[in-house]
Amino acid sequence: MDFGFTIKPDHTIERTLSLTRQAEEAGFSHGWLFDSHVLWRDPYPLLTLMAQATTSMRLGTCVTNPATREPSVTASTLAVLDELSGGRMDLGIGRGDSARRVLGKPPTTMATLEAAIVLIRDLVEGRVATEDEGKELRLPWTGAWKLPVWVAGYGPMALAMTGRVADGVILQLADPDLIRWMVGMVRDAEKTAGRAPGSVKVQAAAPAHVGSVEACRDRVRWFPALVSNHVVDLVNKYPRDQLPESLTGYVRDREGYDYLHHAEVGSSNAGFVGDEVVDRFSVIGPIDAHLAKLEELRDAGVDQFNLYLMNGDEEETLTAYGRDIIPAVRAAGY
Repeated sequence: MDFGFTIKPDHTIERTLSLTRQAEEAGFSHGWLFDSHVLWRDPYPLLTLMAQATTSMRLGTCVTNPATREPSVTASTLAVLDELSGGRMDLGIGRGDSARRVLGKPPTTMATLEAAIVLIRDLVEGRVATEDEGKELRLPWTGAWKLPVWVAGYGPMALAMTGRVADGVILQLADPDLIRWMVGMVRDAEKTAGRAPGSVKVQAAAPAHVGSVEACRDRVRWFPALVSNHVVDLVNKYPRDQLPESLTGYVRDREGYDYLHHAEVGSSNAGFVGDEVVDRFSVIGPIDAHLAKLEELRDAGVDQFNLYLMNGDEEETLTAYGRDIIPAVRAAGY
């Protein structure tokens, strides 16, 4: 299992780089940044600095979207960052949740997302791409880098598209049963598309915090509230009997969501989230509990655990993972 971390870009630049260096030294192979340009700092200047501060860590957005970021601009930016980093960029992309909703606009369509993925990948990898009005485009200066593309999504349409075109899927939760259900749909789509089994890597992206379970719960309770926004979209699109009760059930008493306190510890957004949901969706507790949950996630098909590093005590969390958890996972061979 690989380990990544995601930072919400609200730290000082100096602390962002310090956490990035610490994570690479601790054994994390991937570093990700949220992309919501109104709420937080723009990720691309920070990714430039993170690339210069690291030697082997892969870097990317978790996640950008093709509506606030025009796809050819995203491709050009990633190609330059690949040049700067020696080919260490990944693209994490979705329909656009907070980045669009803060502007008072809805997420983009699945068709727009799929077209953007194809165009961005073709341009970064040095091929001629055709944009939606038929214009042929090419980046004549690119080094033809390989660009792994990770798609964030939960629903049947998103997971089917991911199985067709992506290199990885980002599942924003750490519930092994739900991950099995979602991975099954990705694998079915791979097969339908004629791809080899396992072509799409699986990432579980969720907060982790080390300590007593009771203390950890309050640090990560914001996360199921964030996930609820995506689940409400699914409930509005699909009949409930097409979605697992363990995914949809907890949003019944949910009220509005304040994006100005998005992904924030202690936010009132999390008032409706019970302990059982917190425990399922996150990785919390003492070291042994983390190791047991990570083994469950591995068995459910997870290739990378992406630790949402935004619960306070970030340095201490990285230290615990680098000293106790990542070495133990490596020793266990998963």
